[in-house]
Amino acid sequence: MTALSSNFMERAKAVAHRKPVMSRAALWIEFLVLFVGLPLGYRFSPRPIPALPVLWVAALYCYWQLRRDPTFPLILLWNPGATAGQLLSIFVCFGIAAAIVWSGVRLMAPELLFSFVRTRPILWALVMVLYPVLSAYPQGIIYRSFLMHRYAAILPQGAAMIFVSAAAFAFMHIIFRNPLAVALTFAGGILFAWRYSATGSLFTSSLEHSLYGCWLFTVGLGQYFYHGRIAFK
Repeated sequence: MTALSSNFMERAKAVAHRKPVMSRAALWIEFLVLFVGLPLGYRFSPRPIPALPVLWVAALYCYWQLRRDPTFPLILLWNPGATAGQLLSIFVCFGIAAAIVWSGVRLMAPELLFSFVRTRPILWALVMVLYPVLSAYPQGIIYRSFLMHRYAAILPQGAAMIFVSAAAFAFMHIIFRNPLAVALTFAGGILFAWRYSATGSLFTSSLEHSLYGCWLFTVGLGQYFYHGRIAFK
């Protein structure tokens, strides 16, 4: 673990006691608009809206606000040097989770198992390449770097902040209109937020996020994470 990551929590505590960039009321309004109102508006929109442009507009807004904030170290948005010391932990956790998901699909929906790879291999390969860049990383900016820094003055720190990050991340997935997406992303959100807070590296957290996302598409559950195509009755 790098020196940068070792004092991440101390820095977060200091940020929590700084003078907020906006009033507490304004921060709460912004939080509710971004993390409650936006997902609800998208979910109940009468017209279909492409998800990625909305995600990127939100990510660019969050990045812009972080760039303007002198108390936010921009190195946290990348910091790949922290990754090497985390690889064993990342791959052990991923191996266990991947085996559990594979077993669940095989037992409960065997027709889905590797269906994406078998039926649309070129599109699957494209998703494997683009998902980390177009989806996982911008989500990391919003739900890890921005949320955990911006609202440090109005939200509790430590495990509670990790929980809030994961809950907001999972709530966003109501746009896919099925409880499986929400449940899996809450579990993943806990892990990704913890990894970010433990390393001070959005690169490391997003790498881990990408592994799980790509595996869900590979094992056959991608349809539950693709623009609300599946709705549980």
